[in-house]
Amino acid sequence: MATKAYFKRSEIGKDKPGFSTTRSIVEAAFYGNNVVKVNTLKEAYALAKDSYGTIVTDMPVYRGEEFGLEKDAKVLLFNDGSVTGRCAAARRITGSKGVDTADLDKKLMDAVYHMRYSTLYHAEVYIGLDPDFMVKAHLLIPEGEENILYSWMLNFQYMSEQYVKMYKESKLMEDECDIYIVSNPQWEHEEHPLGLTYFNTQSNCAALLGMKYFGEHKKGTLTIAWAIANRQGYASCHGGQKRYNLSGGKSYVASVFGLSGSGKSTITHAKHGNKYDVTVLHDDAFIINLETGSSVALEPTYFDKTADYPTNCEDNRYLLTAQNCSATLDEEGKVVLVTEDIRNGNGRAIKSKLWSPNRVDKIDEAVNAIFWIMKDPTLPPILKIKGAELASVMGATLATKRSSAERLAPGVDPDALVVEPYANPFRTYPLASDYHNFKSLVANKQVDCYILNTGDFMGKKVQPADTLGILEKIVENKAEFKQWGNFSNIEIMEWDGFVPDLQDQNYIAALKARMQDRVHFIQSRETDKGGYDRLPSDALAAIEAVVKEIH
Repeated sequence: MATKAYFKRSEIGKDKPGFSTTRSIVEAAFYGNNVVKVNTLKEAYALAKDSYGTIVTDMPVYRGEEFGLEKDAKVLLFNDGSVTGRCAAARRITGSKGVDTADLDKKLMDAVYHMRYSTLYHAEVYIGLDPDFMVKAHLLIPEGEENILYSWMLNFQYMSEQYVKMYKESKLMEDECDIYIVSNPQWEHEEHPLGLTYFNTQSNCAALLGMKYFGEHKKGTLTIAWAIANRQGYASCHGGQKRYNLSGGKSYVASVFGLSGSGKSTITHAKHGNKYDVTVLHDDAFIINLETGSSVALEPTYFDKTADYPTNCEDNRYLLTAQNCSATLDEEGKVVLVTEDIRNGNGRAIKSKLWSPNRVDKIDEAVNAIFWIMKDPTLPPILKIKGAELASVMGATLATKRSSAERLAPGVDPDALVVEPYANPFRTYPLASDYHNFKSLVANKQVDCYILNTGDFMGKKVQPADTLGILEKIVENKAEFKQWGNFSNIEIMEWDGFVPDLQDQNYIAALKARMQDRVHFIQSRETDKGGYDRLPSDALAAIEAVVKEIH
């Protein structure tokens, strides 16, 4: 499926699809006489390489000519000052309670007006890597921000001959127009000291103002693509998916959902000591077809943390760009990256598709299981959830800790446990939609549902080896689950060293409190954001039943 790039004149006008006020402000800027089109990755690389402040390392881009770069291209490093993470407090979504679109549209008009004094670069990419789902996105950004432009084109699919042909042959979505995003990282406004990310996903447009961090551009673009997918019959997924290719032509498709730092990338890319032949779809963004159960990756590359990859790590061979890291000279006098978050937290890099040798753009086989990755100290390392309502509502109340990837508003406790529905803070449509979608996968496609706790269990750290060992048992159909205590819809596989003591009243009290937190979260959605995130009554009933069963 492809998005609509052009309109018949009879389709243009007030109250017609694609012509909101916000969209009209954003799209018009792309046609100014100060706009320069950037058509290829080679052009974007040259602009970024020569941009003021860019550090051109002596680390070569591995096989860069295979995906649109010159053979001698180098890894480019750019640092954003003190801003090294996303800012949820800056998000404004049209249709949400308290969002004054008239006020924001006027601010956007002024922002676009003042951009007239700059040369603006216009780039295009595809989001979605299979004819089943492909949308075209446009970015407009001022001169001086070439590194963001280049990383954006790398993160998504640039206009290669293969994908241009694929896009032309895909079915047109008549009711969906191209995505248009305008960005000005240097924008300042006294009413928005943290910047402004303003979305109108009904008309597929956004403004990213005062946002220097590349991650805002990546997730801001995905925000709109996920909204399109949701309208087109897909479950939108912020997570990873892999296929275990087993003997006898059998396979097992696992989808894992977790926020940055939860372990979803580690799980997705784990080779299990080369025990299995594994195929990777992606570790961050994909969609699941609710009818067929098949899945499509939205991005070719990986926007990964550099904290766990020392300078001489073999994985750094696949770097394309880096952000918010340092640099130094090696023994040969060559400029190399300094990673491991020495300069700051949340150092990042874009890695090429080659990092995962068994990558595919689509997995045709239906999903076998979804894994909600939690960091809830009252949950053991693995639980199996029965019943579509409980399976989906546990995803809607996914509990975790904040990560260094998030830039927080003043006064927010960075250590507090938080609930982030379906591990996707970038959703721009009612929460009930995700609830129904994942409920449908469990109920209609017989998808199994598990909870993985990758944090601490009552003070004891769950190690990656524990998590991967658990997954191997499940994939090989050797996992022995039994009813957990009095819970009618929760089963446990007891893992050595992490067996809950249901006779310990302190533990029972803690478990009940955390489950009650989930009840309170769902109840709070009734009025928060004007009921935008209200869940159906069966969701609340499912989690209340769990609380009642705790003795």
